Amino acid sequence: MTTLLGCPGQPLKTTPTDPTKSATSSTTADPAEAAAMKGQPMLTVQSEPYGTTPEGAAITQYTLQNESGMKVSLINLGATVTSVEVPDREGKLANVTLNFPDLDGYLKNGPYFGGICGRFANRIANARFTLEGNEYNLFKNNGEHTLHGGKTGFNKLVWKAAPFETPGSAGVTFELVSPDGDEGYPGQLAVRVSYALNTKNELAISYEATTDKATVLNLTNHCYWNLAGAGNGTVLGEILELKCEKYLPVDEGGIPTGELVAVNGTAMDFSKPHAIGDAIAQTVNGHGGYDHCYVVNGTPGELRPAAKVIDPSSGRGMEILTTEPGIQFYTGNFLNGTAENGNAVQHGAFCLEAQHFPDSPNRPEFPTTTLKPGETYKQTTIHRFFVEPAAK
Repeated sequence: MTTLLGCPGQPLKTTPTDPTKSATSSTTADPAEAAAMKGQPMLTVQSEPYGTTPEGAAITQYTLQNESGMKVSLINLGATVTSVEVPDREGKLANVTLNFPDLDGYLKNGPYFGGICGRFANRIANARFTLEGNEYNLFKNNGEHTLHGGKTGFNKLVWKAAPFETPGSAGVTFELVSPDGDEGYPGQLAVRVSYALNTKNELAISYEATTDKATVLNLTNHCYWNLAGAGNGTVLGEILELKCEKYLPVDEGGIPTGELVAVNGTAMDFSKPHAIGDAIAQTVNGHGGYDHCYVVNGTPGELRPAAKVIDPSSGRGMEILTTEPGIQFYTGNFLNGTAENGNAVQHGAFCLEAQHFPDSPNRPEFPTTTLKPGETYKQTTIHRFFVEPAAK
């Protein structure tokens, strides 16, 4: 399997194709109780109104829950993760992803908390690229560059949502059609993103997309993580391991130089686990921390480990597996404690965004992000949560 399949694919349908049973708009606790009586795992989806956009679109929040009590909340604005509650070594639940208290924060969402970034996650240099002999100009929203889709990226759009429950998972499928020329990108793009929670405290994110015209595509989820609990200090003491032997150096604007450089012996080296803050002051062009794409070891298109993080104080841990070629490590360098940033302080969270390399449309030596008619973009990223026992 490759991340961008080159063989003919079928266009996405407008209804979910997951082999699951569609849930009603609001699932009560009764199905979970019935499942428990039958000895089946409790996996439920509940929904509730979350507000209305200025344009009049209804926003719904969906909450997934498994038998261990782990909860994941999502809204159809931006197909956004609003909360992830997981237990510590004492069994105490805490939300471990940064969020806003209400819809108003997500309507603005400058930090991209929890949202799906597209059409092109990360940066495209000088907000332009050439594809099949045609030059496309994009919106400059990051200095001279474009970032995370432009002025109105996918995290600001209202998606169609369909919750589902199966014996093995509970989730929500979000769908969006981006018209030809949206934010300057060519082709009408049909996108489907599914979040599924299982009984093993794994949150899987599956992506699919098709186009009617050659385009470029790079999708990711932009959750900010603090495994001690959102708002509980900085993440500088959390222990990170990256299954990455190389990274992409960037210039002052965050644009890759084109090199793939070995991390060994540098401040970028997390090939062996150590605290995020150990060498953070030694990073280059990270705006006061890490904001760099790493090359995930192994074969792109194959699901493989990319990262592992442990919070020593709570014992909460998270492992990330992905099919993507890269993972962007960002340490919340622009968070400044204001309401616009969810009151999160600098380095109050980290991001590990599975994706293709930044500026790939202008770098033919990078894995391609071109998607053509008849092809299907596919990506899977899994966040696996666990508890590390206390040291004896």
